[in-house]
Amino acid sequence: MFENLQDKLDRAFKVLKGQGSITEINVAETMKEIRKALLDADVNYKTAKTFTDEVKEKALGQNVLTSISPGQLLTKIMNDELARLMGGEASDLNLQANPTIILIAGLNGAGKTTFSGKLANFLKTQKGKKPLLVAGDVYRPAAIDQLQVLGTQIGVPVYANLESKDPIAIAQEGIAEGKRNGNNVIIVDTAGRLAVDEEMMNEIAAVKAGTRPDEILFVVDAMTGQDAVNTAKAFNDRLDFTGVVLTKLDGDTRGGAALSIKSVVNKPIKFIGTGEKMEALDVFHPDRMASRILGMGDVVSLVERAQQQFDEKQAAELQKKIRKNKFDFNDFIGQIQQIKKMGNMKDLMGMIPGVGKAIKDIDIDDNAFKPIEAIIQSMTPYERENPDAISQSRRARIAKGSGTNIAEVNKLIKQFEDMRKAMKMFSNPAMASKMMRGMPKMPFGK
Repeated sequence: MFENLQDKLDRAFKVLKGQGSITEINVAETMKEIRKALLDADVNYKTAKTFTDEVKEKALGQNVLTSISPGQLLTKIMNDELARLMGGEASDLNLQANPTIILIAGLNGAGKTTFSGKLANFLKTQKGKKPLLVAGDVYRPAAIDQLQVLGTQIGVPVYANLESKDPIAIAQEGIAEGKRNGNNVIIVDTAGRLAVDEEMMNEIAAVKAGTRPDEILFVVDAMTGQDAVNTAKAFNDRLDFTGVVLTKLDGDTRGGAALSIKSVVNKPIKFIGTGEKMEALDVFHPDRMASRILGMGDVVSLVERAQQQFDEKQAAELQKKIRKNKFDFNDFIGQIQQIKKMGNMKDLMGMIPGVGKAIKDIDIDDNAFKPIEAIIQSMTPYERENPDAISQSRRARIAKGSGTNIAEVNKLIKQFEDMRKAMKMFSNPAMASKMMRGMPKMPFGK
């Protein structure tokens, strides 16, 4: 995400490369390039101008320490100001009421129904809540079916009334159903609408009045850029929503919505969608997003995603198997499944400092694991549990069953054996320490 903006900001910072100090002239030239980069990213003009004026004011007069360059200092100032522009800190949902009622609103095609499912899954798995989804889109024929499929997928009940075309009555019925069943969060999905459609805007305002929600989340497609900000303003004028959700941030987004929306409507971005999977929903952290925009990665979010997928008890059991050299293909494919749940591979790698720029032109296929999974799934239960027993004749059968060839099967088994040896070695603290002592020392200091 934001790859084009990253590139243009990099070029802007090169103006200061080799400069010994920050001056009015070189800062003005840099700010001109940064403003152009922001406008190209479809950032609101007024927001871009105010932002660069504030960065320039903070940069001028700063003493550049001998240990850092003017470019590094400006990057630090930019990082702080970008974080402030996007809200400063993460904004939590208000979940104090029982039940908490959350109304979902937005344009046609923004991804409201998918987000409703993701939010229910997030509240269930991360917050320990008992959510209910209410199918309030009475205009799109597949909307109710889609929500019911998502509800089944994540194990969350869905209230729907196929006989009614009254979204206000359906929402009220859903809330009553949730109260009867002890659901402590009720998420009301609504029909997509155009801000210029007065009748539909009146309807969503009536749904708000009839449900008195604790949270109103405006869902917007991040790829629509400045149009998203204009729409957000129109919706906010009618609904006074409590937060924004940016969807499709895993796509070719320019960044305009993320950087402009807070300053235009003065409402926080609360969540971002980063993929199609139900787990692909992140709480929005302005400081982390600022670091990613500047190409500095986001290790904290990467670790948090890993923690959500990896169970401590399972990890302890896996560690025991590794020490006893019992790590097998069942464990291996289990680890692959957990990594896949963490999200888009290129997005994950982009969270590692320095890696995002290195892989920006590389196409990383999310289906890269499929041949590996096919090979492992073509093994018998005995073969998965006993990798050393996979003979050449067995490998030929596995290759045929997985639609690959013997060379690919041999390569996977060799890589698996090498990985197993390395894991066993590093699971032994004494051996790991010995290996580290044998490594050449890095020349820190003078």
